[in-house]
Amino acid sequence: MVWFLNIYRCDRCQKTWTGEWSCTYDHECPHCGFRDMSPLNSEKLDGIDRGGRRQVRVLRSSDQAEDDPDYKELGRFSTRDAAKEFLRSYPLD
Repeated sequence: MVWFLNIYRCDRCQKTWTGEWSCTYDHECPHCGFRDMSPLNSEKLDGIDRGGRRQVRVLRSSDQAEDDPDYKELGRFSTRDAAKEFLRSYPLD
C-alpha cells in the first residue's frame, strides 16, 4: 500500500503541519480546529527509510494498515540508488 506525507496549511490561522496517511486525506487543523483542510502538497513515501546513515532500509506497508503504515523491512542496501532499483523490481501485491 502506498503512503503519503501530506503537508497542510490552515486557511484560518496559516499554520502548517504534516501527517502520514494512506491517501491524500482532508484533515482538521491541530492548532485552531478549522475543518476539512486539503493537503497543500503530498509526497509519496517510496518505502525507503531516510534516517539511516550507513545503510538504506526498504520498507513496505501492508494492505491491512489503517491509521499507521505498519512497515515491514524488505531489505538493507548500501546506497539509495540500490534501494530504488530493488523497489522497481519488487512485485506490488
